Amino acid sequence: MEHCIKQNNAIDIYEEYFNDEEAVEVMEEAPSAKTINVFRDPQEIKRAATHLSWHPDGNRKLAVAYSCLDFQRAPVGMSSDSYIWDLENPNKPELALKPSSPLVTLEFNPKDSHVLLGGCYNGQIACWDTRKGSLVAELSTIEFSHRDPVYGTIWLQSKTGTECFSASTDGQVMWWDIRKMSEPTEVVIMDITKKEQLENALGAISLEFESTLPTKFMVGTEQGIIISCNRKAKTSAEKIVCTFPGHHGPIYALQRNPFYPKNFLTVGDWTARIWSEDSRESSIMWTKYHMAYLTDAAWSPIRPAVFFTTKMDGTLDIWDFVFKQCDPALSLKVCDEALFCLRVQDNGCFIACGSQLGTTTLLEVSPGLSTLQRNEKNVASSMFERETRREKILEARHREMRLKEKGKAEGRDEEQTDEDLAIDLEVLVSRAEEEFFDIIFAELKKKEADAIKLTPMPQQPSPEEDQAVEDGEEAAGEGKSEEVEEDLA
Repeated sequence: MEHCIKQNNAIDIYEEYFNDEEAVEVMEEAPSAKTINVFRDPQEIKRAATHLSWHPDGNRKLAVAYSCLDFQRAPVGMSSDSYIWDLENPNKPELALKPSSPLVTLEFNPKDSHVLLGGCYNGQIACWDTRKGSLVAELSTIEFSHRDPVYGTIWLQSKTGTECFSASTDGQVMWWDIRKMSEPTEVVIMDITKKEQLENALGAISLEFESTLPTKFMVGTEQGIIISCNRKAKTSAEKIVCTFPGHHGPIYALQRNPFYPKNFLTVGDWTARIWSEDSRESSIMWTKYHMAYLTDAAWSPIRPAVFFTTKMDGTLDIWDFVFKQCDPALSLKVCDEALFCLRVQDNGCFIACGSQLGTTTLLEVSPGLSTLQRNEKNVASSMFERETRREKILEARHREMRLKEKGKAEGRDEEQTDEDLAIDLEVLVSRAEEEFFDIIFAELKKKEADAIKLTPMPQQPSPEEDQAVEDGEEAAGEGKSEEVEEDLA
């Protein structure tokens, strides 16, 4: 024994000499995945598998939440049970969880694997202790719960391990302590106008929390907007820090990169997008538009540039953005019905996918997709930083263009204003001229009328004067006739 210890002090007898060769083999291997097991909903009336959660200790178990998300279309007699499955026994669930309303989301407690947190369709928050059986251990009161289905529940990294928070399409995010579920400890309304009005709140459909950033959380909304929040802000209005434009439809998945928390992944409409907190106007990278709607996404916990997406056509896509960005590195048809959710195991080797008919498929990916490649972290970091810088340059350029357009528009408005002023002046001048000439003509007419009044009227002759005039005219006529007769003689 002493000889071995001395030998190990001199040289590492456990040193592996062929790691590089294995890495080369892994890199050259084509990406692939194979189905390991299938877990089917044991109920006759099939429901969708809406959420998955891996057991925190050894990942030997998988919790699956089952629900019907079609509003007022739940079949009569549909069960509300959800299950915990043992990965080695797909025939029968290990434990049935019996909530008062179907579960939309379900999460294992990372500090106590016997405790699970569930968000119900009716808005209540439920808690189970598997040591006590299938019945609910703690349940929030309806009066102080959400008004809509709970689409997100997350455990907080607290000392007690009993704190959590939830999000719903009613536009509220609530914090809870499972030791006292009578009412939430805190409520934030997702009103981006910061007026704290519930009628203006955006419905939360996905929730994100990173333990390394304990005061921050993010919410994906039904309206396609991503909201970044700070829980420790002084006022409720200040807790909503900023928003990102997001997608054309509801954001079904939202997750920070486990290696670079500033970058996060979202899924909505027909694309998956990668964002940076430093670029708020648009995403830095995105996939092509697919023919089928995307339903969920998750980062690989091992490789920083690898993520997984599910689609409505039953396809699982595995993306490796270091290797290829236009198309997925691997596209696998998992089932014929739509895939609703997925969850990646902590070691990155296994992926669980839940379908519309309640079938949960367990897949194992090839070592190339679950093994960190040489220098991959640096390459991924450089890629994200490069794309962030590019997007910032484009944002600055667009900002300049918008300012120029605004300046031109204001210039056009000023020109139009000058023209309007010129037209108004012409109208005023013409009106003044008309009024001036009207006054002149009026004065002239008045003067003429006054002149006519001042002129004396001619006097009428009296009858005697008229007779004298007539006699004179007759005498003159007789005299002229006598002169004419003398001339003729």
